[in-house]
Amino acid sequence: MSAIVHFDVPAEDTGRAKKFYSSLFDWKFESYPGMEYYLIATKNLDGTPGVGGGIGKRMAPSQRMMNYFGVASIDAAMKKVTRLGGKLIMGKMPVPGMGYLANCIDTEGNFFGLWEENKEAK
Repeated sequence: MSAIVHFDVPAEDTGRAKKFYSSLFDWKFESYPGMEYYLIATKNLDGTPGVGGGIGKRMAPSQRMMNYFGVASIDAAMKKVTRLGGKLIMGKMPVPGMGYLANCIDTEGNFFGLWEENKEAK
């Protein structure tokens, strides 16, 4: 069963957004090499590690928060999205050293992402 494995927060001002979320939720940030992007470490209410995320520069005015669902095969999941009436808005894209992602829209107009972890990176 797929679950949310990563969330992405676009920001006009990443410093301001980091300060906001750090103060609100006590999130911790680590810079991602080579770009203005910061990985987010979260914790569940019981103190165990939570879902990871990231924050980076907003690339378009319409860009909103995105949840990524883990899949065993991003290629198979992309085909299934379109077969079920959804749309791909950005096909398979490598994330160096981490895996692959793709961005989609469901049948109700909601944006979501697919994430396939790079098994060799572990």
